[in-house]
Amino acid sequence: MLYKVDDTDLKAQDFISFANKIWKGSYDLKKTSKALSKTINITCYNNGVLVGCIRILTDGCFFGTITELLVLPEYRKRGIGSRLLLLAKENSPTLLYFGSQPEAEKFYEKNGCKKSLQSYIIEK
Repeated sequence: MLYKVDDTDLKAQDFISFANKIWKGSYDLKKTSKALSKTINITCYNNGVLVGCIRILTDGCFFGTITELLVLPEYRKRGIGSRLLLLAKENSPTLLYFGSQPEAEKFYEKNGCKKSLQSYIIEK
């Protein structure tokens, strides 16, 4: 496995193809490209194929959040998510807040993350 911290070579089309294998969506190419340019993208490749990605959005001083941690289903339970999370911790300039799906809470707790604030949404 090849891990890349701050993967500036990550292309929107590759990310969209990868993300659709995990969470189907109607991802806009231009918006996805813009979003990727605003986050620290830590990736995992197997033989040139994107198999995992964690994205960090941060102001660089006070606040950071993990926008998503994604691993292809066939690559789960191999330590990729744990390694991506560790690399995020080591390379984020700030502490990280993030939400979790209920089924992923044990994964985060196993990796040393502590439950914190409840999250809320303001819809646009």
